[in-house]
Amino acid sequence: MVNEDNDTIDSGGIGNGSVGRRTFLGAAGAGAVTTALAGCLGGVDGGGSDDGVFKIGHLAPTANPNGIGSERSAELAVGEIEDDGVLDQEVELIAEDTQGDTSEATSEVERMIEQENIDLLVGTFASEVTQSIADYVGERNVPFLISGSADPDTITENHGEDYDTFKNIFRVGPLNSELQVEGFGDYAEYLNERHGWTDFAVLPEDAAWTTSFQDGIADEFEDRGFNVVYENTSSTETEDYTPFFNDIEEAGADALFRFFAHSGQGPDVGAWSQGEYEFALEGTHVASMSPEFYGLTEGASLYESTNQSGAGGITDLSDKTGPFVEAYEEEYADDDAPSKPMYMGFNTYDAIHLYKEAAEEAGTVNYGEDLDTIVDTLQGMSYTGTAGKIEFFGEDEAYPNDLKPTRDDSGKIENFPITQWQGDGTVECVYPSADQTADHVAPEWM
Repeated sequence: MVNEDNDTIDSGGIGNGSVGRRTFLGAAGAGAVTTALAGCLGGVDGGGSDDGVFKIGHLAPTANPNGIGSERSAELAVGEIEDDGVLDQEVELIAEDTQGDTSEATSEVERMIEQENIDLLVGTFASEVTQSIADYVGERNVPFLISGSADPDTITENHGEDYDTFKNIFRVGPLNSELQVEGFGDYAEYLNERHGWTDFAVLPEDAAWTTSFQDGIADEFEDRGFNVVYENTSSTETEDYTPFFNDIEEAGADALFRFFAHSGQGPDVGAWSQGEYEFALEGTHVASMSPEFYGLTEGASLYESTNQSGAGGITDLSDKTGPFVEAYEEEYADDDAPSKPMYMGFNTYDAIHLYKEAAEEAGTVNYGEDLDTIVDTLQGMSYTGTAGKIEFFGEDEAYPNDLKPTRDDSGKIENFPITQWQGDGTVECVYPSADQTADHVAPEWM
């Protein structure tokens, strides 16, 4: 789900291991993670590399757990296509740290394309980073599968205005924020059925990916018959959430839907839990997606919920979910956090496997000469990955090349799992019903 983050939790437990790992890998491969896979050096003339090696570029901020999980997931995916590579080409993974910075990301993607001659680009967390490289990647025609950022403007203001320039850019996940607004409307109905809640507060952080929540979620709730008793935005630099929470409690909210990717990180749940505020904590909190978050907050995250692609790996969204999580845990059992792939890891892993399948169906990875064939193949795909089904909107639809929502028989969005921290620090999937491992639990003090 949404989800994007430039930062990490302020704790020694998450992210610190990445520095040493990146230094080691950098010394071994000039800053690149390189996995040369056996296969015939068969001549596929790529629009990037023409040396018989299919090169995958991966971009993420590797100082935070989502970036680490995504990079590791890319390594796993590449390792799993070892036997036959991509159209009989060896495969090389070149992973770089964006540092959550638009200038750094731009420099790295230019180097990847101009010097490394990558054939595929995967990743990016923050929408600002994705948007900063979109023009350049669009001009160079390199297939780019977004696996972390959620701002719909990445699609609507690019593909929607000039599809031919940006047709090489797809989003495999998460659902864009406008579709997430609808998903949270469906979820609010579940909370109403479960607890009788009718009064909601809305608090997005001030960032590009939350614009849809700032502009639309209050109307979404009200259109469904609920009351929005509080609306505000918070700075991404906020450290004290007590003034917000005091006002929300005074307004009589049953639940706060907050949307934090760059903020929160622990002070929010700490203030909420210690203050025993009379409302549930719902919405999106990227820091809370970390499997280590409960321990890092000393249990303060108990009862907190968040949506996340892959549902934290605790329910089978497809027959591929469990095996992927098990493979990740086995491979990185002795490494630092995160102990599971996290939301972007699921999307990145799926993106690489999806593109391999698309390449085989298209019979080419030569985007220099065959980009239209590659794009048409991706457009026509229906791929089941670890996070569920991946299909893309068409050129003339609302969000060209964006991930489509899957829907149940009643029309509610299904590929929108929401998890909750419950007793003893267990993570449960509480929504949607098809993927539930437990019912949603209200805070005991409410």
